[in-house]
Amino acid sequence: MQSENPQPPVSKTLAPFRNKVFRSIWTATQISSLGWLVQTVAISWLMATISASDLMVALVQAASTLPVFFLSVFAGAIADNFSRRWVMFAGHCLIAWASMTLMISVGLGFVSPWLILGLGFLAGCGFALNDPAWHASVGDILHKRDIPAAVTLMSVGYNIVRSVGPALGGVILAVFGPLAAFALAAVSDLAPISAIWRTKWEVRSSPLPRERMTTAIHDGVRFTAMSLEIRAATARAALFGLASISILALLPLVVRDQLKSGPIVYGILLAGFGMGAFIAGMGNGFLRKVTSQNRLVAFASVACAVCCLSLALTSSVPVAAISLALGGAGWLITWTGIDVSVQLASPRWVVGRTLSIYYALSAGGMAAGSWIWGSVAQNYSLTSALEGAAGALLLVAAAGIVLPVRPWEETDQESSVFHPPDVALDLKPRSGPIVAKVEYLISEENIEAFLGYMRTRRHVQSRAGARNWTLQRNLQTPSLWTETFRTPTWMDFLRLNHRLTAADKEVGQHLLSLHEGEVPPQTVLSIERTTEAIRTRTSTIFSRPPR
Repeated sequence: MQSENPQPPVSKTLAPFRNKVFRSIWTATQISSLGWLVQTVAISWLMATISASDLMVALVQAASTLPVFFLSVFAGAIADNFSRRWVMFAGHCLIAWASMTLMISVGLGFVSPWLILGLGFLAGCGFALNDPAWHASVGDILHKRDIPAAVTLMSVGYNIVRSVGPALGGVILAVFGPLAAFALAAVSDLAPISAIWRTKWEVRSSPLPRERMTTAIHDGVRFTAMSLEIRAATARAALFGLASISILALLPLVVRDQLKSGPIVYGILLAGFGMGAFIAGMGNGFLRKVTSQNRLVAFASVACAVCCLSLALTSSVPVAAISLALGGAGWLITWTGIDVSVQLASPRWVVGRTLSIYYALSAGGMAAGSWIWGSVAQNYSLTSALEGAAGALLLVAAAGIVLPVRPWEETDQESSVFHPPDVALDLKPRSGPIVAKVEYLISEENIEAFLGYMRTRRHVQSRAGARNWTLQRNLQTPSLWTETFRTPTWMDFLRLNHRLTAADKEVGQHLLSLHEGEVPPQTVLSIERTTEAIRTRTSTIFSRPPR
């Protein structure tokens, strides 16, 4: 689906809508989000009316985010190994199942706090499946240059709906009751199921067989841990989620106890949050031009801190609405900036897993934050919880000094073409361990540059699957350097080379330019063999002691 025609590096905000597949799924997702937000208002208010526990009200947010923490990494491995389209389909089916069950339960008069939390958890499982696959599919559906605009549109679209959905939910809840809200949510879930069923997009398939799930998860975690940009962005997201979720988790209590209002005001305030996010989304491109991405995310954390502090001190609905608009702007800028940073730093072979790890830790932060701030509100006061969250958000803003969100760069993250080398042995996929050696002739004046490129090569090779990477200098011939690494099996060696992107292989070109031999460096492959005697069935029989 990606176009190969050169276009300007900076995409217009609405450019992704030119793609029919993206437009169809995006639209259906907004319809589903509208129903989900209406349902969220109904669930939160229903919980506030049937439970006297402030903690149970706050846990409504945690119930739908906790599955993302537990299941996202597994779901990301599924998204990278199976059809992302069908993974999205399965995720939306789970969400629809949870909504329909809730509608039927309320209709029959069978509702309890734990049932609400349980069905919220089930819907969260659907989101855990869908979100990594959907966000990873953006790079399959669109050209890489359109990813920032597409991620912004996805956030803006949700927040446009957030501007309408909560207010609509409050009206429906007040006029028709919770059953009507749950019925609307159940029907709206059918839209993305239909859109995904009707649309298809091309995905570059790997010539290698699927990885085992345990290996896929391990490789995704290793790549994330070894990628400075992804590691910093993910840590920042977890901290921001921990502190900022207080805004949404405690808002029902603010409306009930501090503003002395009902569901309509709750919906209006959520609409203000969504409107602020919408305005920030439309101006996101301009903001990125006037300041760095890292500074922009820091300012967004400060905006959310001001929102928390204002909610803690005000008893005015208009002031609360303006504060929530500021918080919504900070919310969108932070999540959009971090999401795009993770996407652009991830090659296509692992993007589902890196996104899922990012979602897992950010959702874990939000789930923990819901519990922490709910506990503070219950054991101390609502004002103390909001003021504590404001202080935490200021610390998150300061964390940008040690955990910077890198600028967005458009680099080629597609896996390059790799032709397996000819070998004289009949290797099986599980044959191994495989040892690869590459020799270079480097003059004395080029050693510093050579070592610099080798540091980059070690990082690139190791995060793609190389083990025990070493660099040796020959004592008899000092100009001779040998790079050595291992892979557990022959299949792991093939995967490593299929995973290297064109950008990764540029390091090899720089090393080639420093090599002074008459022929280019050649990779020498070996298979390790033990020196222990091979035990055969025959030798085992004859070695038995006599009876």
